[in-house]
Amino acid sequence: MAKILTHPAAAAALLAALAVSAPATASAAPANTSAAATSCYGGAVTVSYGDAVEFGPYTTTSRCTDINLRMVSGDAEFVWACVKFVRVGECNYWTKVGRSWKTIATDVKDGSKFTMPLGVDLEGASARVQIAF
Repeated sequence: MAKILTHPAAAAALLAALAVSAPATASAAPANTSAAATSCYGGAVTVSYGDAVEFGPYTTTSRCTDINLRMVSGDAEFVWACVKFVRVGECNYWTKVGRSWKTIATDVKDGSKFTMPLGVDLEGASARVQIAF
């Protein structure tokens, strides 16, 4: 038969003991930079060189702090890419990009409008790329 505690001091002591031995239920987890990169790349736009040579306009978001690019298919060995911010109207600089993610513009302010001109390594080559911003 179970005993019921009827004395207030005994009940308070039991509750205090349970609270001390109970494991912590909430703790702050460290920021996971891999998860941040995944969410940035998870919102990537896929386009094909040949459909156009300049893609956009796009508007940067808080999902990524940079503008990133990679080739995902095609017979080109690499592409040349630059970011052309609408307010400036000129390319920042041309970057050679292969099949791994490459940063094309760094520390870009949220809400920045841009287009992305592309070029391939050989005339007539094809490339399908992803742009994460």
